[in-house]
Amino acid sequence: MPRRSRLLAPVAATVVVIIAGLMLAANFWTDFKWFSSVGYTNVFLTELWTRVLLFAVAALVMAVIVGLSIFFAYRARPGIRPMSLEQQGLDRYRQSIDPHRKLFFWIAIGALALLSGAAASGDWRSYLQFVNGVDFGVADPEFGIDIAFFAFTYPFLRILLGYMYAAVILAFIAAVIVHYLYGGVRLQNDSGQRATPAARVHLSVLLGIFVLLRAGSYWLDRYGLVFSDRGYTFGASYTDVNAVKTALTILTVISVICAVLFFANIAFKNTMIPVASLGLLVLSAVVVGTAYPEIVQRFQVDPNEQRLESPYIERNIESTREAYGVADTEVIDYDATTELTPQELAAEADTIPSVRLADPAVVSQTFQQMQQVRGFYQFPDVLEVDRYPDSEGNLIDTIVAVRELDGPPDDQDNWLNRHLIYTHGFGMVAAAGNLIDDEGRPVFTEYNIPPRGELSEVTGEYEPRIYYGREGAEYVIVQAEEEYDHPLDAENEEPDVPTLEDAVESSPSPSADEARAPAENEGGEEEAPAEDAEGAEEGSGEGSEGDSQQYNRYEGDGGVPLNNFFDRILFAIKYQETSILLNSAITGDSRILFERDPLDRVEKVAPFLTVDSRPYPAVVDGRVQWIVDGYTTSDGYPYANRIDFTQAVTDTFTDGSAQQVGALPGNEVNYIRNSVKATVDAYDGTVTLYGWDEEDPVLKTWEGAFPGTIVDKDEMSDELVQHLRYPDDLFKVQREIMREYHVTDAASYYGGQDFWSVPNDPTQEGEVSEPPYRQTINFPGSEEASFSLTSTFVPRGRENLAAFMAVDSNPESDDYGQLKLLELPRSTVIFGPGQVQNAFDSDADVREVLLPLEQSNAEVTRGNLLTLPFAGGLLYVEPLYVQAGGGGAASFPLLQQVMVGFGEEVAIGSNLQDALNNLFEGGEGPLPDPDEEGAEDEDPAEGDSDTGSEGDSDLTEALNEAVDAWEEAQENNDEANERLREALEALEDAAGD
Repeated sequence: MPRRSRLLAPVAATVVVIIAGLMLAANFWTDFKWFSSVGYTNVFLTELWTRVLLFAVAALVMAVIVGLSIFFAYRARPGIRPMSLEQQGLDRYRQSIDPHRKLFFWIAIGALALLSGAAASGDWRSYLQFVNGVDFGVADPEFGIDIAFFAFTYPFLRILLGYMYAAVILAFIAAVIVHYLYGGVRLQNDSGQRATPAARVHLSVLLGIFVLLRAGSYWLDRYGLVFSDRGYTFGASYTDVNAVKTALTILTVISVICAVLFFANIAFKNTMIPVASLGLLVLSAVVVGTAYPEIVQRFQVDPNEQRLESPYIERNIESTREAYGVADTEVIDYDATTELTPQELAAEADTIPSVRLADPAVVSQTFQQMQQVRGFYQFPDVLEVDRYPDSEGNLIDTIVAVRELDGPPDDQDNWLNRHLIYTHGFGMVAAAGNLIDDEGRPVFTEYNIPPRGELSEVTGEYEPRIYYGREGAEYVIVQAEEEYDHPLDAENEEPDVPTLEDAVESSPSPSADEARAPAENEGGEEEAPAEDAEGAEEGSGEGSEGDSQQYNRYEGDGGVPLNNFFDRILFAIKYQETSILLNSAITGDSRILFERDPLDRVEKVAPFLTVDSRPYPAVVDGRVQWIVDGYTTSDGYPYANRIDFTQAVTDTFTDGSAQQVGALPGNEVNYIRNSVKATVDAYDGTVTLYGWDEEDPVLKTWEGAFPGTIVDKDEMSDELVQHLRYPDDLFKVQREIMREYHVTDAASYYGGQDFWSVPNDPTQEGEVSEPPYRQTINFPGSEEASFSLTSTFVPRGRENLAAFMAVDSNPESDDYGQLKLLELPRSTVIFGPGQVQNAFDSDADVREVLLPLEQSNAEVTRGNLLTLPFAGGLLYVEPLYVQAGGGGAASFPLLQQVMVGFGEEVAIGSNLQDALNNLFEGGEGPLPDPDEEGAEDEDPAEGDSDTGSEGDSDLTEALNEAVDAWEEAQENNDEANERLREALEALEDAAGD
């Protein structure tokens, strides 16, 4: 072979190793710099050193056990090997191996050590929980041991056993191979013995250690019964407790005896002893470990399952409800009415204006068209619902989003523009959730660039630039080139969007009469003009003006400084981009901003958290902050039913992309707490983790592992607390649990007749769960309306409504986090969401309104079908949006009709009041007409009367007097006749002309 060809392979291998090493070094160093920049170096170092420790220990243990086994096998090789065809064939292999046996030995040991070390380093979370575990203060019902043992200790002990098993098995295999190669073990039986005495002793010791580990595994399996799925419910069943537990104890004793027999063979050096021990072990595992429990299950439990399993079903119910935080759910028997009089409706009139008609999943298109401003700005597909005070200080449901930068225009999309020029989004956009103008558009409370509106007036000036968000380039470099900030409008025109001021001036109802239509820019997009450059320069950064746009230089402390050439090299390697090195605008003052998604940032600084899939922005203390809910989870809560986290949180609004950071096998969890509220500053990326559920033992455990990472919740500002809310994913998980575990009686649970289902979203095609909705509701029995997260249940296999569940989402309320369940009587049929949607689609009056729209080229979109307690029953409200067909990118959905349902009746109207009037009075309203002058001053119970409350009182008194006088006059009482005349005159005066 030519010399050049012989050198090619080593050189190529060296190049590959160098490249891989550089990539690893670049990722390692840039990660360290990132953690340093956000102030969480302790997290990086704790994880690093834990991984190194586990790697080193596992690699050393594997190397020692397997290495010693190979060494002893080689030392015990026979000096004289018998002559046989088998040995003659092996001589050729020995002659090839012997000159390089040390090299082969170290290569094999090194490879095994690296593999085992790498595998062990991945278990660093289990190790940290094991050494920092905090008691739950609750004992499991079977063994009386604190739950912390099952959550933190038991998993790590199983991991240890697994590694020891692997090491002993590999040592045994290596010993057999070496003994065979050097004649200690033979397949042919020429001399009457297949193994030398030394080989028998060596292999017996390894088998004895293996069986001893098996004894430990049997003993540990007894505790693992609390995670058994053998019985009717999850957790130890009757068979597990009364048969399997006993069988495992017996098998433990038998395994110890067999291990002693293996060790005894060191002295006896007899093949029959280990063979008999293995036979005894296998036989006992089959008879005691398998057959006996199966006999008990089949012949004792199955015929009497309900009676025998009841105590264990009760354990499962109690543990599951506690583990998922639903044990204290307030259950109310709600005998929902299906009929309502106009007087009862009028009494509820004050709750109507708070109903959120704007659907966050539909009005996103409206935000995009009316507030995108430029084609490279972006809003999420589903907006968020928060609460902000209006000018009078009343909190209202508000649809919010930030205007994020998706990237430079398509025709200018190059590296320089994407990473140095177009670096950030701009401003918050908000709309009142319960206000729609006459054209069907949301009424904006924060709009335009620079931001303006009622929200700004309430919160004060804030930094509008969004450098950290869910859209945009993977990384940007600031303090290099001048960055595009926002477009300018020299004329400084008034906003052409429906605003809260317009709505208040034109009507007191959820309808703004005099809102103006949006203007169109040159590109055909509907946009609102921005303010002048002077207003744009408010905030951080030094602005400079172009012909039609404002530029800015970042002045924050976010990101990693590129203050030396070495760092620039590593970042160039990390992102495989030479321009980071060659661009002359990048100086020692420049900073690189990466890991810009708020979810990625939180999961990186808190690798022990599962983060909610719905982060949301809020204006807090002069900054836009992303608020992220973090969960501590476990799959080690005894008896608690396990569910697939991803599947549980998947619905219309999400694709199941919840960030399961503390990755559990199969995404399964059986314990969850919203233990952390995290914030990510949209301007400088600062991450702060606030301990929300400070009594959570899992959080305390992680605080022990990462001291100083969690900030006390008392350090939250009042403004931040106002914007906290009950998290979506936790509510969905609890909703999934409550499908079955609202049943607390073991017999009823066993029958399963009362189990529920989460209804499919009737406004969407396909089978996808209806999402929970955020809305302000008047919950029965509550003194005032509450900002809540709500959902519904239907009986399993049917479509009528079974229950309505809500949780108070206002963190300043004493009832925050209190789950409440309205359980409907089984004797009364209340339409469920699917049935109401079907009633909408089939009702003649509704079809009369919808048919012209559907037959035209307009696109009709059904908004979220809200369910809310109302006047002793349940009211369904569904906004109906219409989007001009053929309108292209410039068209957007407008709310044109509202459909309502109560009991089995449905109706449609141009607004909510109109729809309710049509529902209850055929269009003659018990509710005041919001467009009539003076409607805001009318008594809701007397919508057509011009008299006030004082007049109503006089009128009632006069009527009562007239009735009394009339009854007396029937007896020819002259005095009564005179009283009747006077009462009628008083009635005339009270009623007026």
